[in-house]
Amino acid sequence: MNVRSSAQVAAPTALALTVAVLAVSSSAPLIAFAAAPALAIAFWRNGIAVVVLTPIALGPRRAEVRRAARGPAGVFSVLAGLTLAAHFATWMPSVQLGSVATATALVATQPVWQGLIAAAQGRRLPAAGWIGIGLAVAGAAWATGVDVGVSAQAVFADVLALLGAMAAAVYTALGERARVELSTTTYTWICYGTCAVVLLAVCLAFDVDLGGYDGGTWAAILGLVAGAQLLGHSMFNYALQHTSATTVSVLILLEVPGAAFLAWWWLDQVPRAESLPGLLLLVAGVAVFILGQASFKLIRR
Repeated sequence: MNVRSSAQVAAPTALALTVAVLAVSSSAPLIAFAAAPALAIAFWRNGIAVVVLTPIALGPRRAEVRRAARGPAGVFSVLAGLTLAAHFATWMPSVQLGSVATATALVATQPVWQGLIAAAQGRRLPAAGWIGIGLAVAGAAWATGVDVGVSAQAVFADVLALLGAMAAAVYTALGERARVELSTTTYTWICYGTCAVVLLAVCLAFDVDLGGYDGGTWAAILGLVAGAQLLGHSMFNYALQHTSATTVSVLILLEVPGAAFLAWWWLDQVPRAESLPGLLLLVAGVAVFILGQASFKLIRR
């Protein structure tokens, strides 16, 4: 491939990654801004996404949806939807109860939890992977320890964010199993649909207000759907066709400073100075873990 064609491939990929990072970085600030219960926001972002995807899922993808309903891929998609609901039901409240910077950093530990799940299944982790886990855990402990001196609510928000990261790790593992047989559209339609139904049931059971919001809140919810829910993930999936999963995983970590900047610029949320070293250590640990995993896979090949 000549230099000109390489540049033509690199430019769209770089643009896609830039849009994706900006889209996912807006998620936590939009949640914090919205004057609505976190569980209701979680329901609407999934429910509206399902409405957008339905014409495709029940149109061109209808035969695939029928096959999924009769096979294990459909089961994995439903299970992924259940764990996605658990992820949203824990992480999104953590954003409203605590700070955007801390909640985003703690939920970014998802790859670490996936690594620990793999280790529990008997898979070998490289030394760099364990070093990354150690750094990430130390950073999380530092940031959470700072919040102990702030309030019990801040600590509770940290715990919810960590639970959200664990749920996201399980969600990703189940999604990988489903994606072996299913297209992105079919998988996400089933997954988001399951998630929306579960969250709706929870909202109704606990009498969570699902409407009556102001225009700014509805705009924030629509921004979540168009940005993090549809556009962000779609751009990352596009980029995966032209670059490595490791590159994408590391770039996703830019969501942490991106969300912190937006929260400072837009919501006047200034990260606590005492927590910054811990958050930086956490992000560095996750990056070391991801890069260590990638190097280990290359060596084994």
